[in-house]
Amino acid sequence: MTVALYTLCTGLTGVALLYRMRALRTDRSPAQLALTGVFFFALCIWVVLLPGLWDALGDLAGLPNLSGLLSHIAVMLVTACQQLVLLHLRHDTDLAWRKATPRLLAIGVVIVVIVGLFLRAVDRLGEHPTDFAIATAAGNPAYLSVYLAAFAVGQAEVARLCWRYRAVAPTVWLRRSLGLIVVTIGVLWIYILGRLAAIVAGFFGVSGHAWEPVTLIAVVVGSTTHLFAWLLPDLGPQLSRLAAALARPRAYRELLPLHHELTTHVPSVVLRAAEQDTAGAPEVAVYRDPRADLRLRLYRLIIEIRDAQWALRTWMSPEAADAAERAADEHALRGHDRQAAIEAAMLDAALRARQSGERPHCHVDSPQLAEPEDLAAELAYQRRLARHFRRRRTAALPVPSQVPAGAQPSGDATAVEEPT
Repeated sequence: MTVALYTLCTGLTGVALLYRMRALRTDRSPAQLALTGVFFFALCIWVVLLPGLWDALGDLAGLPNLSGLLSHIAVMLVTACQQLVLLHLRHDTDLAWRKATPRLLAIGVVIVVIVGLFLRAVDRLGEHPTDFAIATAAGNPAYLSVYLAAFAVGQAEVARLCWRYRAVAPTVWLRRSLGLIVVTIGVLWIYILGRLAAIVAGFFGVSGHAWEPVTLIAVVVGSTTHLFAWLLPDLGPQLSRLAAALARPRAYRELLPLHHELTTHVPSVVLRAAEQDTAGAPEVAVYRDPRADLRLRLYRLIIEIRDAQWALRTWMSPEAADAAERAADEHALRGHDRQAAIEAAMLDAALRARQSGERPHCHVDSPQLAEPEDLAAELAYQRRLARHFRRRRTAALPVPSQVPAGAQPSGDATAVEEPT
């Protein structure tokens, strides 16, 4: 299992490094170079642990378990690069280097110390390509203790820097990345505790083989997820675009009934285009135009729903708005869900008032409670609005026996054309 896991981690880390190196073509700032260093030294960790290379390096240098030492040095260098990335993201270059210098010196001292402790016991351990840490816990506990203490302190500092920078990170995917890094460091603590338990067990003449599978899985899962978290600022926007593309057809279908209800009463907001490029050709609504990209059609739905909402404002009474707010409070709605429910109730009241011809003596100042920050947020909000509106219209439909023959309820979504 160890060989398979190490090989898998080597492959995944290699792919991640190649992906990350693309950024160096246009940006070679200290933060980008340090981030590439995170992936490079992470790859070194797994490469030197491969059984074939383990034996070759030991024979070449005449030092048994040299790969184990090199992997631990690479771990400390990964920690150094992680801190460099976070310090350069948070501070200007000069201040970042001033803050990084004592950290780098401390990591350098740790590397010197563990090299010395390793060499002191190198002859009495023998070769251990698959259980180096367990053998070291029993035969050279000072070495492993210093390494684990430095690793734990270094990762705790990385978690602290991530948590502090997360509050001011400029993008949502960077905030998610920093949060996920903190979580993965928590997973890596399972590995640290497993290794510390092996050291303690060694004093009682017991090995740590019993819980080694748990320790191994924790370090593999924690390390690979950790690297994925560092890629999130790059991958995240692409994931968002992919998710948006997959969600577009469903969002289009969800908004169609609301758009149909509103534009039936306010048809002037619908943008139309010639169906053919010839003079006198019939016109088709852009949101239904099969030649138009689905993104454009969905965009027209969003715009026209808002335009119709404002056109219906003069039919929205303050009393209806107050009643909608009380109903939202009774249902304990919060945030955008509450605002969408209130807007849906106001639209429903406006349409009913318009159908009956009873225009209120005074109307609300604005039919819009929420102001989403971008188009994606606006789409998500209007989908909430459409769901609340559909519930209200469906609940208000008469039972089938009360519907005159041949008539169709105005809120019936089946009358709306499906997207092409």
